Amino acid sequence: MKTSSNPAGRIAVFASGNGSNAENIIRYFREADRGAQVALVVTNKAEAGVISRAESLGVETCVLPADRLRDPDTILPLLEARGVDLIVLAGFLLMVPPFLIARYPGRIINIHPSLLPAYGGKGMYGRRVHEAVVEAGESRTGITVHFVSEKYDDGRIIAQIPVEISPSDSAADVESKIHRLEKAHFPRIIHETFYR
Repeated sequence: MKTSSNPAGRIAVFASGNGSNAENIIRYFREADRGAQVALVVTNKAEAGVISRAESLGVETCVLPADRLRDPDTILPLLEARGVDLIVLAGFLLMVPPFLIARYPGRIINIHPSLLPAYGGKGMYGRRVHEAVVEAGESRTGITVHFVSEKYDDGRIIAQIPVEISPSDSAADVESKIHRLEKAHFPRIIHETFYR
């Protein structure tokens, strides 16, 4: 039987930036018995805001530059020692190496700030996506949660949540709408997909 003090699932969150999604996921799995907890936050940037967010919540963090993240002898023992069974990319800007996808088949997911396949692919992240959506005059955008494959933003889609865009919306307005969707839905989708 799952208990909140010793949940069965152990999540590693990979993030490169501010860490608002990582913090939201940590808090979501702590506030109720949801069968999992965030055991580790991994970042490739020593200055990433996600480090202080995770540490303030008592979650272990690890900074690994790109070359060490691509080294199976570094990353695999790190994850295995902590019993990680799911990897969640939350604003992680590096390509996941094939050996990691092979080790965690169907257990690595990502969130993208558009309705894929639109506005996805290499170089399309964060504000760049929102600027492209506004420039194209789209009437809606959204978030996509998907499995990670060996191509950028190309894995099987788990869920998409749309949001309407006003003609007067700026890229910052769209970004704000996307952040609200991420906060409301990303942790729930993780829970319902893997730990129910």
